[in-house]
Parts: sequence; C-alpha cells; structure tokens
Amino acid sequence: MARAAGRYFLKKILFIVSEDWYFVSHRLNLATTAINKGYEVALLSKYTIHSDYLDSLGIKTIDWPLERKSKNPLLEIKAIYHIIKAINFFKPDIIHSVALKPVLYTAISRIFTNIDGLVLALGGLGFVFHSKTKYAKFIKFILTPLLRVLFIGDKVRLIIQNDDDMRLLKSFRIIKEDNVRVIRGAGVDVNIFTPKHSYNNHHLVVLPARMLWDKGVGDFVACAKRCIDQRINVRFALVGDQDIHNPECISKTQLNEWVKTGVVEWWGRVEDMVKVYHAADVVCFPSYHEGLPKSLLEAASCELPIVAYNVSGCREVVGDAENGILVPFRDESALFSAVLLLLNDKVLRHSLGKRGRKKVLEKFSNEIIFKKTMTVWSEFQ
Repeated sequence: MARAAGRYFLKKILFIVSEDWYFVSHRLNLATTAINKGYEVALLSKYTIHSDYLDSLGIKTIDWPLERKSKNPLLEIKAIYHIIKAINFFKPDIIHSVALKPVLYTAISRIFTNIDGLVLALGGLGFVFHSKTKYAKFIKFILTPLLRVLFIGDKVRLIIQNDDDMRLLKSFRIIKEDNVRVIRGAGVDVNIFTPKHSYNNHHLVVLPARMLWDKGVGDFVACAKRCIDQRINVRFALVGDQDIHNPECISKTQLNEWVKTGVVEWWGRVEDMVKVYHAADVVCFPSYHEGLPKSLLEAASCELPIVAYNVSGCREVVGDAENGILVPFRDESALFSAVLLLLNDKVLRHSLGKRGRKKVLEKFSNEIIFKKTMTVWSEFQ
C-alpha cells in the first residue's frame, strides 16, 4: 500500500453491511476516516433512508437486495450474486464485511472473484451460536464446517470483538489464530459523547438496545416492577426500535402493554443518544450475550455508570466496581440491588462514571479502534 505523509493512496475499499442504518451507526466514521486517508469507499447494503446522505459524503452506494431472515435459497443465491456483481463493478482492493450473514456470503463470493484482501468482522456470534433452539442448533451444525473452509487463507483476516468469542470459535475449530485479530468494538466519538454538566431531580434508568428478549428487556422490566412495588421514585425507559427480522423480537403488543401499565416508557429509536445519556442516571444493560456493545461505550464516554450481566462483550466494557457493576447472569435480584445501590449513592455514580470515560479514552476511542482496523487493512499491501 503506497503511503505519503501518513496518508494512504489509490486503495479502494468496499464495505458490505446488511442495512444502511447499521452502517451509519457503527461504521460511518471509519469510512469517512478512510476517505480522508485517501481511500475510495463504496458500500453494498440494503438502503432505507440514508442513500443520499452517504452519497453526499463521497461514499459510493450500491444497493443489495438482502433479506436478513430469509429462508428462500433462491433469494440467498441472489444475495451472493449481487456481492459478486458489486465486486466486479467496483473492483475493490479490500472488502470489509460486517456481521455473520454478510461475512458468510462475502466469504463464499471470494471463490468466484479475485480479492486481494478480505476483512470479515463479526460484531458478535449472535442467535446462531448462542441460542438453544433446535433451529439455531441445526444452522450451527451446517454452518460450522462451512466456516472452517471459508475463514482460511492468506488473503483473509477475521476480526472479532472479545476473548469469549475467540475461545468459542476455537472450540468449534473454526479459526486459526494467525489470521484472527481482536479489535474491541467499533469505536466511539469521545468529542460527541461527552459528560453531562447538569443533574436531574428525578432518577432515570435507561436500556439502550433493540427490543429483543435476549437483550434482557424482560429482565429490565422486572427490575422496574420491583421499584414500583417498593414505591421507589424512578423512571425506567426502553430506548430502541423493534427488530422484526430477529427471532427474539418483542411484539409491539407486549411493549405497549408494559407502557400502558406504567412499568416502563418506550421511547423507540432516538437519533440524538447524547441527550438520552445526559438525561439518565444509570444504564441498566442486562443483555445475555454481546460482541462489544457500542451503546455501552457511548454511555461510559458520557460518564454514566453501567449495570450489566457478567457476560461476553459486556465485561469487556464494564469492570466491576471500576466503571459499573457486573452481576451474575439472569440474577434479577442482584440486578435490582445494583441499580438501587447506584440510585441511592450519587458519589458512587459519579466516581464510576468518571472512570468509565477514562477507560473509553484509553481503550475504545475512534482514534484507537480505527488505527487498529487500518493496520489490518495494511496487512494486504
């Protein structure tokens, strides 16, 4: 890869992401940084509302008719065909694919194309590897030997976000360590997600996540109910959209029932998350498994203390008694006690919050994560 004065030149990178909203949320800053470094950038994705915006930033948009939860083999073949078509059209030097389905289909596509560098980034192993359902076990049975073949080669680098996922993939003999890189998260803009400077008279606990059962939404609601039963003056707010293509999606009927009974508020998707974090006192994030949750990085950067289960991904961000409280998995009593402890101790909330921002500045900022990612790209020079 040619360099001059710290800049990269004449390299074309194609991002492959299932939907444009996820790219804007998790990879847009990386893409614009790449443009500033001299890369030509394109995005293959299913577009909703962000196509014109991305074009205005100099990112070439290529539509991808992907159905995330389709079981129709013809549609899946069509999705792979469109990757091959995009590769032949854009002729990238490097492909950076994100999340399991795009990663899998990109890896298959390389059989039919000539790719100099293939970066496969798994945000987390998700439903297929963590669910105990028969369907998930069947998919995992089919997928595991396929991934063993697709994830090898000098032109392939696999990015994973936490050590637990590394151990799990090794236990299935899917990966070889020489082509795996651990990069913890997608980064956070510490100049946008800044500490709040004023405090509220009324307590607010938030869960920033998609409305999925395995994000611990039910556990969060149970915690809120305990507070109501004990007449504790605090509001609980769910902040995030449904994900109707995910098997773990919580129905709108259920969400509205919780709201109707006054247990929690449901704010839906909020564009300005900084305002959410500045309004909150505690982030309660009882997710069952994660890659490395961006919402927790953003919350920590805003100096919010975090309560989470001691599970993969969360324990990478939250150090127990360092910048939050980790409680045993699915222990709703411990979850409630931890939230209550923070609500009753303003000094503890502030001290944990300050250490959280310090941790983000030292380990998780955009600058740190982007440098590590571009180092992986440079391995294909």
